[in-house]
Amino acid sequence: MGKFLAGTRYLVLIGVISLLVASLAAFGWGVVRTVNAVMEVLYPASDAAITIALIEVADAFLLATALLIFSYGLYELFIGELKLPEWIQIHNLHDLEAKLGGILVLVMSVKFLEKLAEWKNATETLFFALAIALVAATLIAFTVFGKKE
Repeated sequence: MGKFLAGTRYLVLIGVISLLVASLAAFGWGVVRTVNAVMEVLYPASDAAITIALIEVADAFLLATALLIFSYGLYELFIGELKLPEWIQIHNLHDLEAKLGGILVLVMSVKFLEKLAEWKNATETLFFALAIALVAATLIAFTVFGKKE
């Protein structure tokens, strides 16, 4: 029974492969957004449109990178070690959650910049900023206080 249960860890390969495919698709999406941003720079409708297009490029690649890091992490946790730079290595579930939380904070920051670039309603923008700050603070607190020595 123990060998069977140990072998089921390879089921995580379904998630690893799925995340890799999603990451590849997100990188492709980033390339499409890059082409759109370049077109916006060459034929601008407004300065705000250029800013938003460029921020969306960064957002697409951040998301793609997050999916890639998450697939690496799952592989390292369940299957085996990968030769990766130290900063990206995952040694336990907390490391994986902390990296994901950090990337989520970056993505939320980019979304806020998008919202700020198309500023229309000050109150709505303030509440959006407060919501992002609350979630970011929670993720950061989880990373700092959730680590077990």
